[in-house]
Amino acid sequence: MLRTRRGIALALDRASAVDSFPIYLFILVIFANRYILGLYLSLARGRRFDQKIEGYEPTVTVVMPLYNEGKSIYNTIQSIARLDYPREKLSVIVVDDCSTDDSYDWASRAASEHPNVTILRNPFNMGKRKGINHAVRMAASEIIVSIDSDVTVFPTALRELVARFTGPDIAAVGGRIHVSNPNENWLTKMQTVKYYFGQEHLKNLERSLRSVMCLSGCLTAYRRHVLIQLEPILEDRSLLGIPIKYGEDRFLTRQIVKAGYRTVQTIEAMCFTKAMTNLRAYFNQQLRWKRSNIVDFIGGMGHAWNLHPLLCMHYLSMFLLLLVYPFVIAYNIIEGDFFFLAMAHVVVAGALGLIYYFARSTRALPPWLRVHPLSLVPMSVLMPVAYIILTPLALFTLDAASWETRGHVPGAPAGGAPR
Repeated sequence: MLRTRRGIALALDRASAVDSFPIYLFILVIFANRYILGLYLSLARGRRFDQKIEGYEPTVTVVMPLYNEGKSIYNTIQSIARLDYPREKLSVIVVDDCSTDDSYDWASRAASEHPNVTILRNPFNMGKRKGINHAVRMAASEIIVSIDSDVTVFPTALRELVARFTGPDIAAVGGRIHVSNPNENWLTKMQTVKYYFGQEHLKNLERSLRSVMCLSGCLTAYRRHVLIQLEPILEDRSLLGIPIKYGEDRFLTRQIVKAGYRTVQTIEAMCFTKAMTNLRAYFNQQLRWKRSNIVDFIGGMGHAWNLHPLLCMHYLSMFLLLLVYPFVIAYNIIEGDFFFLAMAHVVVAGALGLIYYFARSTRALPPWLRVHPLSLVPMSVLMPVAYIILTPLALFTLDAASWETRGHVPGAPAGGAPR
């Protein structure tokens, strides 16, 4: 009888392993596709991976959406107005979306010191994308550069961005985001390594095919005529009739690719943003990003087949992974195998940390911008938590309409409805 029970238990364990094998194989294929294939393509294409032209100086308008940044917006505008670019070809438009603090006053003070800076104020709270569209309509330059109001831009970033417009088919060029507070605490250290892989490795496949599917609003340059062409689509974005104000950058990039244009990214155009310093802010950010991913994947299902076959497989598999992985985690918890899954995450995080630490681009950074190679290890815990809790929550709150950025509390701006 004992042997029989042991035989049944062994058979069940084998059946469980067989059932879960396709899922783990699927995850392994995605991992190899993002890291190994992307790296191979970047090496195989060599100099063609990041083409540029010298001496190209089109007219540029920097557009900066603003909401409740306080005094910090003054310093941000000062840094933008003094970028390494011909003054007669550079203008700045700051769009205040009815801030409820003194942001507009600080922005106006900065504008009074620089004749190429203009401050606009929306008549009511209309969201980031409509605010940017407002500024784009007023601009007359060839290139529009989107910069978030809490970002510090490296002086040569504009020159590096415009140099990548090597052909009329390239409609958008994104930059490289660094963390400006990497060593503030364990959470900012972890995000520093995460940003590194997100910027320099995870997009290698998309960059090599010149179809990057998400260019961050922190620092991205666009051809103005393309933004004007897509404005009707961007203005009326909604889900089940409810206007959506999150995920604008991802949605805009996908619409540019859908329209047949190229989107590229260069790590030579750098900017700095602050990483979240506490778990509440971090998980709020991750929730917003997961909503954005889900909505974008759903919206892109109809035209993903028109992408390059490798990119189509990559795009659809990432959506499937987003939906499947919470069940993998839950299954391991129920079966009592979560410890082994967590250990696997620890090993992977440790290996990625070493890659980060010894990478040439990391070693070139000043010491204060680098972190310990094991700083990514906490991700082995936070990632499963984010997948198993935030993914279902994101699915049930896709109609959220708030900006939800950096702890900004929804209010009732003058002239408009509550956020």
